[in-house]
Amino acid sequence: MSLSSDYMVDRRRLRRKLGYWRIAAIAAALAAALAAMGRFSGIDTIEKATPHIARLSIEGMITGDSDTLDLIKKIGESKASALILTIDSPGGTTTGAEKLYLALRKVGEKKPIVAVIGTLGASGGYIAALGADEIVVRGNSLVGSIGVLFQFPNVAKTLDTLGVKVEEIKSSPLKAAPNGFEPTSEAARAAIASLVSDSYAWFKDLVKARRHLDDAELAKVSDGRVFTGRQSVPLKLADMVGGETEAIQWLETEKGVAKKLPVKDWKKKPSLERTGLLGLASAGARALGLSPLAVLFDQADTQHPRLDGLLAIWQGSAAN
Repeated sequence: MSLSSDYMVDRRRLRRKLGYWRIAAIAAALAAALAAMGRFSGIDTIEKATPHIARLSIEGMITGDSDTLDLIKKIGESKASALILTIDSPGGTTTGAEKLYLALRKVGEKKPIVAVIGTLGASGGYIAALGADEIVVRGNSLVGSIGVLFQFPNVAKTLDTLGVKVEEIKSSPLKAAPNGFEPTSEAARAAIASLVSDSYAWFKDLVKARRHLDDAELAKVSDGRVFTGRQSVPLKLADMVGGETEAIQWLETEKGVAKKLPVKDWKKKPSLERTGLLGLASAGARALGLSPLAVLFDQADTQHPRLDGLLAIWQGSAAN
């Protein structure tokens, strides 16, 4: 029995409609995937595919984390015409600040960078600012704190009072010294002091080279103190008092950046915790009687991160 012509026409129409919706669904899925990739990689692909001024914020403790370093690298490879680095940081680890500085200088070889220091740009935060070609500060910003710190608690007296002694067997006297469980020997103190002195010399040489200071000028600013933004300009630690408006004007007049380019934020990809997925997963784990997933993820404490090694950090009341 042959099918009627009307039936065949209807079948073709249904197939065409089904094919259309399949294509539409695939296109929507691809668009959603691209949007998600852009969001979680910190890059809004469409928005940042045209010339603009990138803005990157350096806030809190500096550890040289891979997410920040990757983001800086992507800015260098992007269509951004320049980079505005907004800094509000007391510093962090000396090695982390070094990695951040070197990453910024790689970008600086391709496009101009201007740093805008907010409330605080001290120690490792100031090292990050040295990665810029120009440093802009607020009048009351705290700037400087050029120095290196090594701290460790010593509970030897408390343990002695309690009658507790920590026994140890080690290959040499300076292995794992100082350990805080016994009085610090002069040899251990001298060994740590040599590390601090070496990193301090590196820090001072960096300031001297990047800020074009002579020995006398360097000596005035490298005793570990912080200066206000107004004080820092005549001391050559910063170039001008102002904010982002002045930073953009400098880019346009001194570096030839096109006028009225949009300023677009570059941000690190959101973590599981910030997107709420970690909390949802932890709640589910508790409902099943399992340990919270936060322990399994070993998530970092972003407010009080662990800082190991030598520190380039300003520990005034604002940092405690």
